[in-house]
Amino acid sequence: MAGLTVKDASLIRNSLPEGTTAMVVKNTLMNRAIDGSEWEAVSPLLKGSNLWFFIEEDIKGSLSSYKGSMKEIGKENEVLGGCIDGDILDPKQVKAVGALPSKKELMAKIAGGINAVPTKLARVIKAPNSKLARAIKLATEEKSE
Repeated sequence: MAGLTVKDASLIRNSLPEGTTAMVVKNTLMNRAIDGSEWEAVSPLLKGSNLWFFIEEDIKGSLSSYKGSMKEIGKENEVLGGCIDGDILDPKQVKAVGALPSKKELMAKIAGGINAVPTKLARVIKAPNSKLARAIKLATEEKSE
């Protein structure tokens, strides 16, 4: 968050997908909020000025939006870490999670795979009949000659 203006932070907030919230929270307030909760693992990140992202679903989209906004602003502020279900993530792990396919992409792949099964099944069922038809046609052509 260091070096970002209020205008920059607003640009980042406005570019985030639905279900993602970005907030600047004082470290003492954040420490009180996470004390005794599953999010207590993020306490090592409570140093300096931070912009916190609270992401409901689209981690990949949120990280992509953040990176795009930072490019547009012309600054490089790396993600210091993250927390998923109480487990702390280092910057490399956050990058790896951001590279995973989104929920929508996974659902599209599954739907495509499910849709392909009947098509392949129809081809397999139809194949012997078409081969038989070709063989009959070839045999009739040979008899006519």
